[in-house]
Amino acid sequence: MAHIALFHSILGVRPGELDGARRLTEAGHEVRVVDQYDGEVFDDYEDATAFARTVGYHELIGRALASTLDLPDGFVALGFSNGAVMAQYVALQRPVSGVVLVSTAVELAEIGGNAWPSEVAVQLHHAMDDQWKEPQQMIDFVGQVQQAGADIDVFDYHAGGHLFTDPSKADEYDEAGTELFWERTLAFCSAR
Repeated sequence: MAHIALFHSILGVRPGELDGARRLTEAGHEVRVVDQYDGEVFDDYEDATAFARTVGYHELIGRALASTLDLPDGFVALGFSNGAVMAQYVALQRPVSGVVLVSTAVELAEIGGNAWPSEVAVQLHHAMDDQWKEPQQMIDFVGQVQQAGADIDVFDYHAGGHLFTDPSKADEYDEAGTELFWERTLAFCSAR
């Protein structure tokens, strides 16, 4: 059993994250869904981005870290979209056993990091047709993890969009990709 901190996308805690928390809990893991928006949820990316900017990046990463301070060392940080950046940041601040990043990864300097912890395994999942994907950011991050000697698996999904695991985003959702994603993620979390 793993303890898991689940960080939501830029849109807030949506059905995709709640479905994930349910799946993880049913598999015997203890899951904390971190709501950095205090219940605010968005359908539109521009509205969500404007809201996140009003809260402020430093406030959001502060909330992300604060939400994990009482979790035992060795938990898993799992993040979707903007939440993937939060998971990366938390992994640089706390002793975690692994991170699962969905649809985003940034170069470490963007979040105040110099080197990836060599003992922190990574899974990176993204849809090939993700409208928000920044390939160079992901390539740079993968290189930093490899340079640290940490385990990393990168999974490409050939259908769906940015939030391909969220059934409430019909224009982005990919059912087959979602099932494969959760199969891989559950195996990763069970190994921690």
